[in-house]
Amino acid sequence: MKIKDRVTSFRNAFNGMAILLSSQTNARLHLIATITVVALGYYFQISSNEWILITIAIAMVFSAELFNTAIERLADAIDLEYNPKIKAIKDLAAGGVLITALGAAIIGIFLFGSRIIQVLSFY
Repeated sequence: MKIKDRVTSFRNAFNGMAILLSSQTNARLHLIATITVVALGYYFQISSNEWILITIAIAMVFSAELFNTAIERLADAIDLEYNPKIKAIKDLAAGGVLITALGAAIIGIFLFGSRIIQVLSFY
């Protein structure tokens, strides 16, 4: 693959992220959560292993959102009329996002819960 093709590939991928963030409210909420978690990580000076967990969780949630949005758009391109099979496909994809986001939230609770409680107990 030529360098120009590689650059185009990255440009397309960033365009996909822009489409996601501009069109999906939940993705913007995930971005706010990401910024919050990164700020907490710096504040609490978490370990390298904890950063690895946070990074994996963030990547998984955004990947799930991207795949879900792609599936929804593809399904809408196939059939705009109500179709119970397409609804089930969309629901399954949304369920994947939910499971991923819940997993990320659980990681956040394990990493930050006791630290936040400790900080709040000083007040």
